Amino acid sequence: MATLLVAICFISFLLIKNSPIDPIQAYIGADMLKVGPEQREKIAEYWGLNQPILVQFFNWGSALLTGDMGTSMIYRQPVSEVISERFFHSIVLMLTAWILSGVIGFIMGVVAAMKKDTWIDRLIKWYCYLLASTPTFWMGLLVLIIFSVWLGWFPVGLGVPAGVLAEDVTIGDQIKHLILPAMTLSIVGVGNVALHTRQKLIDVLASEYVLFARARGERGIILFWRHGLRNIAIPAITLQFAGFSELFGGAVLAEQVFSYPGLGQATVEAGLRGDVPLLLGLVLFSALFVFVGNLIADLIYHLLDPRMRGGRSK
Repeated sequence: MATLLVAICFISFLLIKNSPIDPIQAYIGADMLKVGPEQREKIAEYWGLNQPILVQFFNWGSALLTGDMGTSMIYRQPVSEVISERFFHSIVLMLTAWILSGVIGFIMGVVAAMKKDTWIDRLIKWYCYLLASTPTFWMGLLVLIIFSVWLGWFPVGLGVPAGVLAEDVTIGDQIKHLILPAMTLSIVGVGNVALHTRQKLIDVLASEYVLFARARGERGIILFWRHGLRNIAIPAITLQFAGFSELFGGAVLAEQVFSYPGLGQATVEAGLRGDVPLLLGLVLFSALFVFVGNLIADLIYHLLDPRMRGGRSK
């Protein structure tokens, strides 16, 4: 993990520094014509942008080891505070979409396998293949047009109602603004889980011990519950936790479409405006997020599958 984080930070730092976006110009904004060369040099000196790239990277890394992730050039706040403020909104969105996509995808895969080669199986496969090639931002725009513009059931965007004081915002308002972004991520995320679960259950149903169970008269839901559920649940859980990277990437696009105030929107703003400290902090945080997801998947697989636990030699 340590070597991975160092490599990601260094590569991200080089990419940001070689991007066409001028962080000083992005920092100044609309007042660019009012700022002279001397003021630009002072701004570069204040943020350390006039130093060589390696010096900037080592200064940032040294501060990071002491727990200081730097100060955001956009929000004028410590990067750790910006991430902590927006993390709650993002984790609620991603957790909701993660649970919905996992449960719905698992049920769809089971139904497709149990109804193999029927019209239900073909419909589910068509739906999953279609979703696998659907961009998240396009699905978000489609959901926004249908449920917000045409039907008017949900707000167009944001995380809370516009023009309402923070103390006046209710949980119901927050849930109402959460539904469409979570729906977008859930719709796109069910495809992989459903197709993987379907194929795994088909392999299980074709095994010898299931054929023996059928010969004893077991059918339908009893057969699935006794012999299929555990064998397909382990790979499905592993796949679901391993999909944290796709979930985070999808949340970036969904939050941008719906103007949802989470880490995804902050990532886009930091990239477009050259906020190096904030973007590096978000890259570091997302790498840890994905690593933890993969680690949890490995631990759950180890706990649920006895074959993964080697016995002690006698």
